[in-house]
Amino acid sequence: MIKIDSDKISGPRRESTYVAQRSAQGGRTVYTIRIPLTSLDVILPLPNPDQPDTDNRKVDGRHAKAFGDYIRQQETWVAPTLLARDNGGCSFEEAPGTDGQIGYLTIPWATGALSPLSNVDGQHRILGVYLIIRTLGEEIKKIDREITRATRPDKIADLTASKDKLAAQLKRLENESVGVDIYVEPNNTLARQMFVDVADNAKGISSALKARFDSSKVANRILDRVVGHALLKGKVDLEQDRMTRGNPNLMGAKHVADLTRGVAVGVAGRIGKQRERELADEVLVEMVHGFFDCLAEGFKDLAAVAEGTLTPLELRSQSLLGSVGVLRVLAGVYYELKENHDALDEDVIVFFAKLDPHMNAPVSSTSIWRKTAASVDFEEDSSAPIMRTQNLIHLVKIIVDWYRIPPAEL
Repeated sequence: MIKIDSDKISGPRRESTYVAQRSAQGGRTVYTIRIPLTSLDVILPLPNPDQPDTDNRKVDGRHAKAFGDYIRQQETWVAPTLLARDNGGCSFEEAPGTDGQIGYLTIPWATGALSPLSNVDGQHRILGVYLIIRTLGEEIKKIDREITRATRPDKIADLTASKDKLAAQLKRLENESVGVDIYVEPNNTLARQMFVDVADNAKGISSALKARFDSSKVANRILDRVVGHALLKGKVDLEQDRMTRGNPNLMGAKHVADLTRGVAVGVAGRIGKQRERELADEVLVEMVHGFFDCLAEGFKDLAAVAEGTLTPLELRSQSLLGSVGVLRVLAGVYYELKENHDALDEDVIVFFAKLDPHMNAPVSSTSIWRKTAASVDFEEDSSAPIMRTQNLIHLVKIIVDWYRIPPAEL
């Protein structure tokens, strides 16, 4: 007679168990666990951009993909804890001797219609992780097919090297995890309020702070060294994005990054991945400092700001040079003159000095900015150009044309 050991049979168990810490917050029980990235879509509902969760915001597929690309490329990636809500379907078993604070949390899988968990915060991260793991798997399979068809040894070697690189990325992600806080909340109405409360109390990061701390972009990475220039030192707002009339600073950290990009790639240019790799930090710092040198030597008011005899507030009250928009245009002019007209810094300084008498603000009807083709970029009695990208690009072109063929006013 055949004897079957029933203890060896698991049966249709569609659940996972994790070591969890139990605590309380806002009158609710909260379980804190760590989940491998590859298990996120097993226990948490996979967000669908085409079918928004009625209790959450619509997912932006592009934003989710960007997060997936980030964790793929950035081995030192970081992400905050995901927030989920348990409607009462999870079970917790206390570990002896922990006073109920540590135990084993069993979570039914999210594959069925009755999943106990719903997402409160982190939808884009969940979808992004799923997409990048799936993408890596598909890319590896594609290379496998190409290897079977390849005949040249060098081609096979190249494909194998590419596959090994992808496999290493996938293995790394398979070994990494993310934190999840699970709030027990059976009441659907209160669960919806949780999402509102999280979104309402979140403080987004300003562009100024991102410019200070995002070291993945060269324009941000060199910020600390760029602001050491005499024209900027002690005159850059490191917190705010907008320069209000009463702000005592010359510009914000975001604007320094904008000017850096203008010097490197033009007024509307973007520093792509290839350009990022090409630009050495030290070289770009030198380029940007060269631009600020030209500003301080070509424009008397900016020289006074650098020397401390004129405040940024006073500058804004009397000169177009107090406008970040004008400085962005001049950065674009500097790029064009250096890149396409073989101008030396000395040539740029001489040209800026010719523009200097025309920097009075506000713009009058007899100003060069209103009597020439630049009139479409400046409104009368304004102290800054129209900040639409097409206006900034047009204004750069007009000023560069003045360098080649000076108008009578210059």
